[in-house]
Parts: sequence; structure tokens; C-alpha cells
Amino acid sequence: MWPYWLMYLALAVPAMSSRRPIRDTALLKWAFIGILLAVFVGFRHEVGGDWGSYLRLFHFSDYFSFSEVILESDPGYKLLNWWVEKQGFEIYTVNLVCAAIFTIGLIAFARRQPYPWLALSVAFPYLVLVLGMGYTRQGVALGFIFLSLNALEFHQFKRYLTYIALATLFHKTALIMIPLGLFIWGKGWAFRAIAVIVAAYVLFDALVAESTEELWSNYVDAQMFSQGAQIRILMNLVPSLILLAYWKTWRTAFPNYWFWFWIAAGSVLAVALVGFASTAVDRIALYFIPIQIVVFARLPFLVRERISPGTVTAGIVLGYALVLYVWLNYATHARYWIPYKNMLFL
Repeated sequence: MWPYWLMYLALAVPAMSSRRPIRDTALLKWAFIGILLAVFVGFRHEVGGDWGSYLRLFHFSDYFSFSEVILESDPGYKLLNWWVEKQGFEIYTVNLVCAAIFTIGLIAFARRQPYPWLALSVAFPYLVLVLGMGYTRQGVALGFIFLSLNALEFHQFKRYLTYIALATLFHKTALIMIPLGLFIWGKGWAFRAIAVIVAAYVLFDALVAESTEELWSNYVDAQMFSQGAQIRILMNLVPSLILLAYWKTWRTAFPNYWFWFWIAAGSVLAVALVGFASTAVDRIALYFIPIQIVVFARLPFLVRERISPGTVTAGIVLGYALVLYVWLNYATHARYWIPYKNMLFL
């Protein structure tokens, strides 16, 4: 499991050395870490709990025509598989493209935070390692969502909806993020409300409507249970409570408070609902994970008058190192990640 620790240290060491908020414009450095993460995630070999399922889906894509593929569930991912297979490449190409989208979104979002390396350190133990390497489709969706969050910060409402639509093409559950576009700061609330309703209706009708009954049956009626769902949801709860506790400072220093307020509220609500529909709530709560990044990457600034930023940063880095250690050693499905194998070194 040492490759995972090396990757974490590559992010944590620069985070520990950052004592004040920065806007790091060294594109070459960010490009290097982006390529490193994309290769680490994209060229994995037989790593991840759903490796076999994704491999079978890739090989079955050869039996479909283009017109059939675009009518499939999650057509963006299915179309990518179909095109790559038709070109004679392997699943590693699919994974690399997905990892690139995920990484570009993550790094673009992290660079907008006061402590960008701390943001990446927070993201690695679960978001990168488990979600990016285990839930490929939702990883791509989250990559587009990160880009949408940057668009939100610049009040680019149309771009926000475009990225969410792209995310929905890879995993239909990303549709849940569309209504949050209402809470972008600025004028034009009525226009945004109409656009959100129209976009939500169109995407729901095109991508979700036919599978609604199946989704409800599988995730709610069947009482599917996700091991570790409670822990993952609690990981979102902690930063959500921090945001709510420091709401006055947050509203003064950072934009779009109400957007993050509703993400925090959703994370709190997930705690109450996880016992009712564990897997459904767990899947939706995956899109709330950015609140861990945005809160903890701003926490050294929020509490700077009480605790030194260096102390807060060290505490967060060590806390997520503990998360990484516990997951690698005690998680039920960690065996699918160990040992780490990369096709470049087979």
C-alpha cells in the first residue's frame, strides 16, 4: 500500500509548508501533479471494487451500435466505452480519459481555495482513492461538478448548468445538483429559477424518467445497504457543522454562502435518512463531498484569530492521514485496492 502513502505525502508536504493563503500560479507545478494523479488513477490495473463490472461493460459495448449506445443509461460513459473499443484500445484508455476529467476538475477547484495543497490533501484519502478509482462514472460526474463550482464562483450560471448536464450524462444522480444553481449570488433570480426548472425537466425526462421505478426499487424498496455509509456521511457532517458555526465570517469573506449552506443542510439531512435508504443516500451524498474540501481548505483562515493556520493545517493533514490508514487497513473493500498495480509497470 506504499504507493498510496507516497501520493498522499506528495500532497501533504506542500500543504504543511503553506502558512498563509496563497494563489499559486505556477502552472507547470499543477500540470505535473495533475498528470501524476491522472496516471495514478487512470492506469490502475485490477484496482477497485467494480473493476470486473466495468471491464464487462467495456467488452459488451462492442455489441451495440451508436444509436443504441446513446439511448443507454449514463450515455456519456457508455459512448466513451463504445468509441474506445471501436478504436481497438483497452479499458485503460477509458479510465485515463475519466481520470483526466476528474483530475482537471479537482485541481481547478483546489486552486481556487485559500490553501490549495491542503484542499488536495483532504481530497486524496477518499475522494481520489475510493471514488475516483472505484466509482469511475461518478468520478467523472464529480470532475464536471468541480468545474461547475468554479463557474458558480464567477457567477457563470449558464456554464454551471452546462457542466451539471455533462455530469448527468455520466451518472444520472448528478441531476440533484441542478436546483442548487438557484443560490448563485447575484441578480436575475427569476431567470435562474426558470432555467433550473427547464433544465431539470429536460434532463430528468431524457436520462432518468425511464429508470425511476427501477432506481426506487433497487435503492429504497430493496433496502440496499452500503457498508461504511454512516462513516462517509459523518465525514461530510463535520465540515457542514463548522460552516454553520462560522457562517458570519464565511459570508463576509467568501461568495455563495447560500449554495454551501444548502450543501451543509443536505449533509445534515443525510444523517437522518441514511438508516432509511443507506445506498441511495450514500450515492447522493457523494456529491456533497466537496464541502470537505471547501471547508477544511478555508478553516485555517476562518479560525486564524484563535488558532494559528499552521496548527490547523497540521491537524487536518494528520486527521486525513488517519482516514487513509483506517481505510487501507480496516475497510471491508480495501482488499480490492491492495496491492496497487499500474499497467505501466506490469
